[in-house]
Amino acid sequence: MKLTKTLFATTALGAAATLVVADGHMAGDMTLVSWGGAYQASQQKAYVEPYLADNAGVNAVWDESSAEAVAKLRAMNEADNLTWDLVDVVASDAIRLCDEGLAMEIDHDELLAPAPDGTSASEDFGDLIVSDCFIPQIVYSTTVGYRTDAEGWSGTPDNICAIWDTENFPGKRSLEKRPIGNLEWALLCDGVAKDDIYDVLETDEGQAQAFAKLDAIKDQVVWWTAGADTPQLLADGEVVMGSTYNGRLFSLIVEQEQPVEMLWDAQVFDLDGWIIPAGLPEDRLARVKDFVRFATDTQRLADQSKFISYGPARASSAPLVSTHADLGIEMAPHMPTDPANAENTFLYNYEWWADYRDDLDAKFQAWLAQ
Repeated sequence: MKLTKTLFATTALGAAATLVVADGHMAGDMTLVSWGGAYQASQQKAYVEPYLADNAGVNAVWDESSAEAVAKLRAMNEADNLTWDLVDVVASDAIRLCDEGLAMEIDHDELLAPAPDGTSASEDFGDLIVSDCFIPQIVYSTTVGYRTDAEGWSGTPDNICAIWDTENFPGKRSLEKRPIGNLEWALLCDGVAKDDIYDVLETDEGQAQAFAKLDAIKDQVVWWTAGADTPQLLADGEVVMGSTYNGRLFSLIVEQEQPVEMLWDAQVFDLDGWIIPAGLPEDRLARVKDFVRFATDTQRLADQSKFISYGPARASSAPLVSTHADLGIEMAPHMPTDPANAENTFLYNYEWWADYRDDLDAKFQAWLAQ
């Protein structure tokens, strides 16, 4: 698949791209929207703090509402009151926002810095540019963590279907409170071939099959809405296994040294990046363009991997991934794209979800309420 090829691309390159300052008057304040937790902290350290250090008098404020970005941008548009300047979203949400005219279409080569060797931004990001409005930042995965000291277990989980194996692995599980990922895993663990998942899920029968599989563990699930929830639930011993983003589990396991391990099997690859809301005033747009050029250059995206185990979206950044900023450990083996971790991956179909998300969100919430 094109995306998989891009994930593993590496190119030997030199120094970071040069910051090009935007023309005209620029606003002094930015409201950046992200996900909170360890991921947002990595953004703050890798490029917000360096940008502010280079731009005296500029102020950046975070809003941790990315999970609700589509609904909130729709509401802002309806009220004609756009308070956000730059929004971090998953790829499928970027496609939806672009299709609805709520995200600004951009010329990637005009807006973003080239690679240090002169390679254009569009070529450097390659197939990860999945929308005319999407500015890729990271490749991440949703995967599962489990406590190594869980009582009453028969062996150690070695595949994703351990989520449904309450006989050998008793205890509460945590799953995200949305259909994405859960429906794919449910069908996979109900015998549907990986390559057939989305064809099956397009049908009413396939959706019913996935929900029926989830019914089998519904009373054992704690539902999470924020990426930090599962790590906290695991740390507190309130669940014995649970899904979340691989970077959050890295923080829990490596930085906090909790008795937890990662289950990489059937990890769901996804993309995350920026969109610029459509309709920003000229001074705010100029500031955002200046910031995003800096924040997505080769060095800055490589720097982010010093703080969290997400793969940078630029091919030119991959060779610059080095050691953890505080622990000094090599970060490459902790990336979802590392060959040892990617023996059995599930490639999330963001285009499919952009088409079906609203309908399946409604069905999922109705199922939860039953």
